Amino acid sequence: MSTAHLSAPSIDPEEVAYFERLAHRWWDTEGPFWPLHRLNAFRVDYIRRHLCAALDLNPAAERPFAGLRILDIGCGGGILSESMARLGAEVTGIDITEKNLQAARLHAQWSELAIDYRLASVEQLAAEGVSFDAVLNMEVVEHVEHLPDFLAACAHLVRPGGLMVVSSINRTPVAWVMAILGAEYILGWLPRGTHHYRKLVRPAEVAQGLGAGYRPVHETGVRVNPFNRAFGYTRWKAVNYMMVRQRHT
Repeated sequence: MSTAHLSAPSIDPEEVAYFERLAHRWWDTEGPFWPLHRLNAFRVDYIRRHLCAALDLNPAAERPFAGLRILDIGCGGGILSESMARLGAEVTGIDITEKNLQAARLHAQWSELAIDYRLASVEQLAAEGVSFDAVLNMEVVEHVEHLPDFLAACAHLVRPGGLMVVSSINRTPVAWVMAILGAEYILGWLPRGTHHYRKLVRPAEVAQGLGAGYRPVHETGVRVNPFNRAFGYTRWKAVNYMMVRQRHT
């Protein structure tokens, strides 16, 4: 099945083409996706801590997510999906680029992990009426078109009492300087054209898009040390941020 058969208002064909060109590099830790590999351990710790707290699970357990159904939106080559599977979750990873999914499926086989990878949009899943204990929207919202419709569809994919975890880049002038000009054009940490300022998303826009059925659980800024490339927490959310929201209706 090719991306030509997959259409939804939130899908930007230019974004599809961009990630198709890079699909073979997903698991190259020194390649264009090295920031995601560095970021992954950091965000997995964040997800583990807050899902366990909200769902009354034991964060010290080897597989604390056993029995949970987790959706990884925009799973790419499966970096985050595999981490969730190793923590015991039943993982569904969706992407709009078949080449990404081919890389993800192959690596999951090598890793002996059972992950359900699907070429699908959030609109498709919402129309199917499926729901999950947790939905991960990590580094995705800044790549979609028609953000309010995308988030409205995402909101339906979380069961009542379940959680939505979002990470993205804020739409501020300082984010343009640091995350686009700095990371892509000066430091070369990301390929040029990875992000577009008009698509960056403010935290308040995420909250508004998910609607009144969600309550805030946690929100934090994320910083990166340019010298050792390590990620850390910060109260300053003007560039990168992560948030957890819980569906209560």
